[in-house]
Amino acid sequence: MKPCRLAIISSHPIQYYAPWFRYIQKETDLDIKIFYLKDPQAKADLDQGFKRVVQWDVPLLEGYAFEFVPKGKLNAVIERFAPQAVLLIGYNDPVLYKFIFTWGRKRSPLIFKGDSHRLLVPKGLKESLRRGFISFVFKQFSAFLYVGKANYEYFRYHHVPQERLFSSHHAVDNQRFFAQGPKASQEAREWKMELGIPADHKVVLFAGKFEDKKRPLDLLAAFLKADLSDVSLLFVGSGHLEGQMKQAAQGHKDIYFASFQNQSFMPRTYAVCDLFVLPSFGRSETWGLCINEAMCMSKPVIVSSHVGCAQDLVHSAKNGLVFPAGDVSALTACLKEAFSDKLRLLEWGKESRKMIEDYDYRQTTQGLVNAFKSLKSGL
Repeated sequence: MKPCRLAIISSHPIQYYAPWFRYIQKETDLDIKIFYLKDPQAKADLDQGFKRVVQWDVPLLEGYAFEFVPKGKLNAVIERFAPQAVLLIGYNDPVLYKFIFTWGRKRSPLIFKGDSHRLLVPKGLKESLRRGFISFVFKQFSAFLYVGKANYEYFRYHHVPQERLFSSHHAVDNQRFFAQGPKASQEAREWKMELGIPADHKVVLFAGKFEDKKRPLDLLAAFLKADLSDVSLLFVGSGHLEGQMKQAAQGHKDIYFASFQNQSFMPRTYAVCDLFVLPSFGRSETWGLCINEAMCMSKPVIVSSHVGCAQDLVHSAKNGLVFPAGDVSALTACLKEAFSDKLRLLEWGKESRKMIEDYDYRQTTQGLVNAFKSLKSGL
């Protein structure tokens, strides 16, 4: 048995975390077990963002030890595992609040991994109280994994000491995307034909939930204002804004819609485009892992200033552009700039592919290992 025992608590199996757990199990001396609060197969819930039941078509429960925790049994189940440390991925759940405040560091220290940011700066009494409460919650943890610059500043804002912070990038399964590059490109050419997009058109892509925080209507409006020659806009996904988006696109050529694409089709989805855009607004786009995925497929990206990964993954005029969130005119200008030079998008895409190589599970895991070692040495 591996000597370094780590319990990881997560709400449910997540497509971005499952391959990371497999990596930890295989590549480190950490003996991990994942404790899930919910078994999604026990009850197929409607995904509120996509407005449909989602069953991912990649393995989420293979290659690592896990257990679904019976309601009200979290403390007992974790105690039975007897970990040297406990990693919580998120905390905003009544079950997790109870665990945090009853576990006690004397049993084993807590590590926290989150991705919130404070790119919008709320003010007033409510924010002051919220800041105080979150800071109090964070005092229960001995180490923190931050995913990027905005998340680091969020922890510091909530009085987390610098020495308790460890860099652990947000990452996707880079190797899966890298390996499927040539196949995905061929599939994308065929799919583009099926969708009816002219073969000689460049493609701007939005892929995700058609919901307010993602601002797909901002992209649609900016695309129409930009009036680009030989460029099509493709929306891939579903959500409550779908009807409104299709109505706004009515009568305008070069705007296309494709239904929700499962994980195995995402390499093809990104491969079909020449530029990926994420125009989110608000505090909820804490990172934007679709940007990691698009960059794995050598795609240039445009993101809003509210997207959590903007400071880390988007280097202006090198692999993409950042525009002020909610500013349709600024997004219009970005689209025009991106397509103003035939070679620009290719150069930006190559830079994306180069940059994303450092945002992999190796670096993510090293941050966790560093945090674990610091606890063992008595931080």
